[in-house]
Amino acid sequence: MSLPRFFLENQVLAAETEAVFPLRLESDDAKHARVLRLAAGEHIAVIDADQDYFECEIVDFADELPLVSIARHEDASEAGPQVILLQGLAKGDKMETVIRHATEVGVAAFVPLTCARSIVKLDGKKAAAKTERWRAIAKNAAMQSGQARVPEVAEPVSVREAAAMLGQATAVLVCWEEAPETASLSEAVHDALLATCTPAADARIAVVVGPEGGLAEEEVRCFLGCNDRARLVTLGPSILRTETAGIVAPALVLYELGGMGNRPSPTYEGNRG
Repeated sequence: MSLPRFFLENQVLAAETEAVFPLRLESDDAKHARVLRLAAGEHIAVIDADQDYFECEIVDFADELPLVSIARHEDASEAGPQVILLQGLAKGDKMETVIRHATEVGVAAFVPLTCARSIVKLDGKKAAAKTERWRAIAKNAAMQSGQARVPEVAEPVSVREAAAMLGQATAVLVCWEEAPETASLSEAVHDALLATCTPAADARIAVVVGPEGGLAEEEVRCFLGCNDRARLVTLGPSILRTETAGIVAPALVLYELGGMGNRPSPTYEGNRG
């Protein structure tokens, strides 16, 4: 059974000098610990501000914070491949759905996109409030699914601003309903790894998914022009909802990179030398 997992923003456990010390959880996390009815003697997993992993034993509670001792310490885990999802703003709670479930499968970062066909329009205050909500969802999903890190969630940006961020990506995969049937996601990933001599574990791949109305042609051209390894990809003949594509596409990329229970081909691992 996996241990309840908590992330610390401002505490480095290796710097603690006492055998028993308070775990400085954020208020929402402290509330979550109470909801779990954690008791003395139980163990929890903790990722501290240095990204180090600790298994801690709860000794007691003080001022609603757990007092813990360190039962086991492991070095920070290797980052592994990074998949960044650039998701067109979608109406209702669709963005929340995408962020929650894509975090569970291992997406490293989210960049919400303000697209020409986005129904949702967010001004400064609304964008900031939404971003805080999305970050809280990403953190909760990372805790629930046992991720080593909490994904970054950027504030909404324009397509041009997003494209300017992607020049150093190993690959940029643009999911478009008008992509040809031959625009294989798998081939795009593997061709980029070979072209850049990048091991799968070191890849940084951006996946672009449009809003409900899809990406406009000029937006597709903008993304395809931002990186020599930007490619159109298809997710098959079915027309997927934006919130479905936003989960399926990065999951497929992670699978190709050796995640989701898959193992990368030795061909791509062999590029380490």
